[in-house]
Amino acid sequence: MLSAIGRAFRTPDLRRKLLFTLGIIVIFRLGAFIPSPGVNYNNVQQCLTAGNTDQGIYQLVNLFSGGALLQVSIFALGIMPYITASIIIQLLRVVIPRFQDLHLEGAQGQSKLTQYTRYLTIGLGLLNATTLVSLARSGQLLGGCGQDGTPGAIIPDSSIIVTILLIITLTAGTGLIMWMGELVTEKGVGNGMSLLIFTSIVAQFPVSLGQIWSTKGPGTFFVVLLIGVVVMALVVFVEQSQRRVPVQYAKRMIGRRTVGGTSTYIPIKVNMAGVVPVIFASSLLYLPALIAQFAAGGNNANAPGWAIWINDNLTKGDHPIYMAMYFFMIVFFTYFYVAITFNPEEVSDNMKKYGGFIPGIRAGKPTADYLQYVLSRITLPGAIYLGLVALIPLIALVLIQANQNFPFGGTSLLIMVGVGLETVKQIDAQLQQRHYEGLLR
Repeated sequence: MLSAIGRAFRTPDLRRKLLFTLGIIVIFRLGAFIPSPGVNYNNVQQCLTAGNTDQGIYQLVNLFSGGALLQVSIFALGIMPYITASIIIQLLRVVIPRFQDLHLEGAQGQSKLTQYTRYLTIGLGLLNATTLVSLARSGQLLGGCGQDGTPGAIIPDSSIIVTILLIITLTAGTGLIMWMGELVTEKGVGNGMSLLIFTSIVAQFPVSLGQIWSTKGPGTFFVVLLIGVVVMALVVFVEQSQRRVPVQYAKRMIGRRTVGGTSTYIPIKVNMAGVVPVIFASSLLYLPALIAQFAAGGNNANAPGWAIWINDNLTKGDHPIYMAMYFFMIVFFTYFYVAITFNPEEVSDNMKKYGGFIPGIRAGKPTADYLQYVLSRITLPGAIYLGLVALIPLIALVLIQANQNFPFGGTSLLIMVGVGLETVKQIDAQLQQRHYEGLLR
């Protein structure tokens, strides 16, 4: 392994790509600690020390920003607007035929969709920046700390000029992160956006593990490490698992050449949806709490009965109703997202066009029905697996009271394993172009 890494850095073009990627990652992490204009950094740190910041809608965004959100830095919004924009554009392919046509056009159509994603990212960045500034001024961002009019205000100057400058800076930070991610994809190693998310999540590990050591003691610390290693091994096993549907291509005569007659397979992964269902479920589960918060108007005594019920049952991760709804929403969105991203009829038509067939299954509609049959059954264990992995930090909250510090669970673990495996495969592929032995043996 170490010798393979040495070969990677001894190869000039691969070394250049690796160093470029590491440089972008360093710049990305530095931006997470540069305060935005108009923000009092000392007051932010005091609020982080004293405030309750482990719950709320922006917990996921703070995870993807590597802690930059609660620092109110120039990269506070992180990569989340781009992720949301990408998911929206992907879902719009089902609703808008033009988007589906662009997707089928190849590289030119894909570049058009990428441009739409960039525009939507900037729009969502403006919306998120405005919301973030509003939450910071009201004190809701940092657990009721730092609101305007107090000595410890996060944004002491409430003038319109400072507010506009702050919103523009946060939006520009999102655009810069998007640009850096695309640069890594083009000139570095791996998918740039995924690597930046990976970096943000990994950056939180030392802090989370250190807090577990200091608050729960070494016993709980080593239990968490053991759970993390076991769960990570299981996640790697499931992420690599796939159902291989055999495909046979008939022999055809093109001129004087015989084409076809080969055997291959269609790899259907157990977890085809990735981490998207977890993000969907986390976002939608916060909507009732957000509505209840507006209905209560900051005063729970005058809140209607339904708002009180939501605050008691759907805002706490250790509540059984919250856990059950979270699990079933993940299962639902897994089926929903797989149905959008994998079209059995399209796969069947492409196979038929090139003379391919599944042994024992007729071409055309029977093939599409068979693929749908396989897909619906392999998605069930994948959906249950996603739900159980996402519940790990909530179960940790109940068992060891370490939810806010538990690093091995849910979205973070799925992203880390997926991005890590994909990046290592790309480095291995580039090594094997120059050496017979790659990074993996």
